[in-house]
Amino acid sequence: MNLYEQVGYFCDRAFEKINLKESHKSILKNCYRELDVQIVIHGQDGEPKEYRGFRIQHNGARGPYKGGIRYHQMVDINEVRALASLMTWKNAIVDVPFGGAKGGIRVDPTKLTKKELETLTRSFVRKIDMALGTHRDIPAPDLNTNPQVMAWIMDEYGRKHGHTPAIVTGKPLELGGSKGRISATGLGVFIITKEICSKLEIPLQTSKAIVQGFGNVGSYTAEFLYRAGVKVIAIQDAYATLHNDSGIDVVKLVKYLKETGGIKGFKGAEEINSKDFFSVKSTIVIPAALENVITKEIAKKLDCKIVVEAANGPTTMEADSILNEKGVVVIPDILANAGGVTCSYFEWTQNLTEYYWDEEKVNEELRKIMVRAFSEVYELSKKEKVTIRDAAFLLAVKRVNTAMQLRGAF
Repeated sequence: MNLYEQVGYFCDRAFEKINLKESHKSILKNCYRELDVQIVIHGQDGEPKEYRGFRIQHNGARGPYKGGIRYHQMVDINEVRALASLMTWKNAIVDVPFGGAKGGIRVDPTKLTKKELETLTRSFVRKIDMALGTHRDIPAPDLNTNPQVMAWIMDEYGRKHGHTPAIVTGKPLELGGSKGRISATGLGVFIITKEICSKLEIPLQTSKAIVQGFGNVGSYTAEFLYRAGVKVIAIQDAYATLHNDSGIDVVKLVKYLKETGGIKGFKGAEEINSKDFFSVKSTIVIPAALENVITKEIAKKLDCKIVVEAANGPTTMEADSILNEKGVVVIPDILANAGGVTCSYFEWTQNLTEYYWDEEKVNEELRKIMVRAFSEVYELSKKEKVTIRDAAFLLAVKRVNTAMQLRGAF
């Protein structure tokens, strides 16, 4: 199954619990609008380069469509559909007033100059302009996009519609971004990890963690864990895998990352074969890279108590079943990594009201929402005697289904 089919599988499990009609299931699973556009830019050599861009709106029953835009050479329409669907359920779980959307361009951004990336971004915005709006669809950063890309999106949209900071979140602070936004997803992952450890009576100070992916989400998650007393014993990025069973100094590693652009060559740990990463025995596993990295083969050899999905869709359906059979508690992405979109909601709110919060308020409000969402999902899992993933989807589907009914769609 591709990621979109896997998301549909977990939706179906939730649908069965609330006895939805077949027609209602189809409406809740399928996407409302799909834009697949051609983007042509001229490179420095003067030759035209063609790319495919996607913006997919899954469901807007609970509010404007919300979701990031990613730049990656493997982006395809099924991936974006799946991620748009996940955004719908994620926003419903943390109960922020958004629907779900996602966007992407099939491009290797490392092969473009900064000027070419800007041209690509602005062209994409013009192609999907009719679907955007502060109360219609609000993009955000995702894989290989950042505050600078969001600034270009805001500026390009503003050329036609006037200055509109609320059209996109994840912007630079100087252009209306929110304090705390950069660390928000990682902080949310940490908050959820702390909550599940508390429920399972696992002290953080005696726990060991491994973190796959050391970009924005992975690095902040690892640092929060490290500062809370967790031994982070293995870290992996695209170019190296580090291991130190006594614990890696994550603060020093983050500094090294900023200086060198990667973790390879860091002296505070030994480099091991990338294939051995998931074989490292730990308490907590944090996949914070790409989807489908925990396959059934990986699940069989994982030796841990908890998997907290910081990435989108990192665990395949088969792997999820194996982990459940082994007694490994899996915290699904639609709960674990919802800190980013929660802080995006704060940014959008601040832009609309033109009243800005300090970082302490942002982090405290984020903590409240994440703890509440975890508690609701966890208690539902106990009540219904289902996994935390099934409980998360069940809660989300109920909320979206109720919104659809109240609007008169069903």
